[in-house]
Amino acid sequence: MLHVFYSTWMVSIMSVSYKKLWKLLIDCDMEKKVQHLSGVSLALIVKLGRNENVSTESLVKICTDLGCEVGDIMEIIPNKEMEANLE
Repeated sequence: MLHVFYSTWMVSIMSVSYKKLWKLLIDCDMEKKVQHLSGVSLALIVKLGRNENVSTESLVKICTDLGCEVGDIMEIIPNKEMEANLE
């Protein structure tokens, strides 16, 4: 006889926001220079604009060139709507 036990896990869905990056670039009057500054691709800039996931290597390049920490350019935002749908 096979016994199967199920357990319920709280699944946390989160989104990434790069609003802090865009604000920092605007404050420093650098929003049009980020691609040249960090040597990142246009595709990466598009991903950042869409708040999509990017590699930590890319984030490190940007932070190094801007002289800041990762938390200065991005934040993790819990997606409450998705969590509610999972319950």
